[in-house]
Amino acid sequence: MSKFGYGRLGTISVFNILSKVNKELIISANSDEMQIALLEDKQLVELHKDKGGNPFSVGDVFVGKVRKIMPGLNAAFIDLNDEKNGFMHYVDLGASYNSFNKYLRLAMNGDAAMTTLKGFTPEPILEKNGNLSEVLKVGQYILGQVTKEPISTKGPKLTGDISFAGRYLVLVPFGNKISISQKIRGSEENKRLRRLMQSIKPEGFGIIVRTMAEGRTVSELDADLRNLLEQWRQMTSVLKRISGPQKIWSELGKASALLRDILTDDFNTIYVDNEDVYNDVSQYVQSIAPDKSDIVKLYKMETPIFEQFGILRDIRRAFGRIVTIHSGVYLYVEHTEAMHVIDVNSGNHIKSGEGQEDTALQVNMESGKEIARQLRLRDMGGIIIVDFVDMAKAENRKKLFDFMTEEMKRDKARHTILPLSKFGLMQITRQRVRPAIEVDVQEKCPFCDGTGHIRSSLVVVDEIEADLRHLVTIQGEKNLTIIAHPYVQAYVTKGFPSMRLRWMMALKSRVTVKASERLSLLEYKFLNSSGEEIRL
Repeated sequence: MSKFGYGRLGTISVFNILSKVNKELIISANSDEMQIALLEDKQLVELHKDKGGNPFSVGDVFVGKVRKIMPGLNAAFIDLNDEKNGFMHYVDLGASYNSFNKYLRLAMNGDAAMTTLKGFTPEPILEKNGNLSEVLKVGQYILGQVTKEPISTKGPKLTGDISFAGRYLVLVPFGNKISISQKIRGSEENKRLRRLMQSIKPEGFGIIVRTMAEGRTVSELDADLRNLLEQWRQMTSVLKRISGPQKIWSELGKASALLRDILTDDFNTIYVDNEDVYNDVSQYVQSIAPDKSDIVKLYKMETPIFEQFGILRDIRRAFGRIVTIHSGVYLYVEHTEAMHVIDVNSGNHIKSGEGQEDTALQVNMESGKEIARQLRLRDMGGIIIVDFVDMAKAENRKKLFDFMTEEMKRDKARHTILPLSKFGLMQITRQRVRPAIEVDVQEKCPFCDGTGHIRSSLVVVDEIEADLRHLVTIQGEKNLTIIAHPYVQAYVTKGFPSMRLRWMMALKSRVTVKASERLSLLEYKFLNSSGEEIRL
């Protein structure tokens, strides 16, 4: 068993699988950290990091002690045996709080040995609008489940509405309803699933049927339900031994949790570079989808796995302040304490269509696709303001809004998109349950001995390629010489096929790259066939 415990399974929010795309999962793990990259059609769309010893993960269940009540906020701070206290608002207590509280009290007193809810008399539903200080008292024990991980100085956010998510079902203790996912459209399938759930639903529990349950057999659904009931049994068996605030059930392996929610027929391969994690993932895939067990591969090459699959390069290109798109369009991405701001720039984009309006629409469409990817990749949350290129026609602004709405449908996080304002700004709000992922894409400058920082050389190469494409396509240059720093010159000319050769084949032009030690790492020049410098 690995340090991270990936043999046991956890839960995260469901991915919205909207169209058939080729998916790959690349997992790099060591004793300190696991990194998981999700590729769709060979493009990096999500990056997850999981450090060992993380005290809080979404879905973890704690027995906490009320430390302080804030009447003005109608909320309380909960002691979780950590330097950061949990936060719970009245509306987060949940409709079944009274039943959970009664069960916890009985269990801690040794009066509730049962791990099922047969014969348990539920308490009245908690009022929607009430005063938390009349429900909770300082020093009282309470059950809480993490809904948002600690961010910056804020502790985890908790809910008293505890549930257990499986691949096909969600188990809701002290509930009684059977709810079917709204994405299951067929009325006959809806009725079939409801009948099946009524026949296997245990007493004292509610069930939510997830989208992936569509078309599944009763044996598959029953097996998933039994697994969830076992998780409830494991959690409740701990309660009678509680002597203070502590975690009693944990969201476990992130790799397995991801797989549970996204493993579909269009998943091609899962590569893992750690044998312990490989064994855990293999066992899990075998348990939930035996027909796809052969897609899990143990990576054994000497080249680091992220480097071999080009993920390291994608990370450096995608996480900088400037994000370049192949057509020459680029984005400025700025983070502030209050919001994220993204500025769209046309750069050296090749003009097309009938005029400036068509070009602006095309630039905005290309940017919108990358912006939707950036939000998932960086896991940006809160308020995002996007400054698109101005468009005069209302129908084009509507096209852009519809396009962004469609592109964001694959995003698992809850989000809201507002139409473009009269200033050409689009406002997006996106759920944030974990800290946004930040990757340092700067390198120490070899000329200042590490006293300053420059942008990654990979970004410089992207700029060279964009300028080269502009010169060949727009200005008609067919014989160009690039003068660059020796590091850059070596980077684009070594290997087979080299980057220079790929440029020549793609643009059908002659390209020569020469080194000059007079240029800094960020500088480069273009010379035409006559040896004259081309001013960009």
